[in-house]
Amino acid sequence: MTVRPLIGVSTYLEAEARWGVWELEAALLPAGYPRLVQRAGGLAAMLPPDAPEHAAATVARLDGLVIAGGPDVEPVHYGAERDPRTGPPARRRDAWELALIDAALAARVPLLGICRGMQLLNVALGGTLVQHIDGHAEVPGVFGWHLVKPVPGTSYGDIAPEETSVPTFHHQAVDRLGSGLTASAHAADGTIEAVELSGASWVLGVQWHPEMGDDLRVMRALVDAAASTRSTV
Repeated sequence: MTVRPLIGVSTYLEAEARWGVWELEAALLPAGYPRLVQRAGGLAAMLPPDAPEHAAATVARLDGLVIAGGPDVEPVHYGAERDPRTGPPARRRDAWELALIDAALAARVPLLGICRGMQLLNVALGGTLVQHIDGHAEVPGVFGWHLVKPVPGTSYGDIAPEETSVPTFHHQAVDRLGSGLTASAHAADGTIEAVELSGASWVLGVQWHPEMGDDLRVMRALVDAAASTRSTV
């Protein structure tokens, strides 16, 4: 029997969520994330915020890691003053996910950053962010679609060699690339839409939301990399 690789996905931590008669603090993840992992051949495990010192032990149990989309990264992490249009901080999540990224890079565990996850990967490697751009989040709560163009010769270019329409919702973006990162896709306005880490295990960030579409290629590439890593240990 083929063992499906275990893919951890980071989650929100919300002060109030409601189901049935209950209204309590909850660790949340849009169902599109675990469904995408499952459809791509992996097992999905939710990773709610924890103490950063537990990140290495958590990653050690995983075959692959997804840093999910979510709130804006607090600008203090990349040495910037807060723009008035930047959202409120999610300090527990920032600390936990930065620790997860560091642990995954150190252990060479395949890593995929989605939207905020790509931005946080860039920040973890010393990069900076543009705190507000227009045209990538038109209607609050509604995903838009636009084309992204791959950079030939990159890992993402091998995954999706043609220009592709992707679901998107974000108002921040990568500015200065972090150490070792390469831009591997762009939007028509020049916004960096994918980044990857050179000379490392499988590490990719995408600015869009593959969990909101039907294209499995990015997640399947992560799951395949995780399965390959699992088979060598």
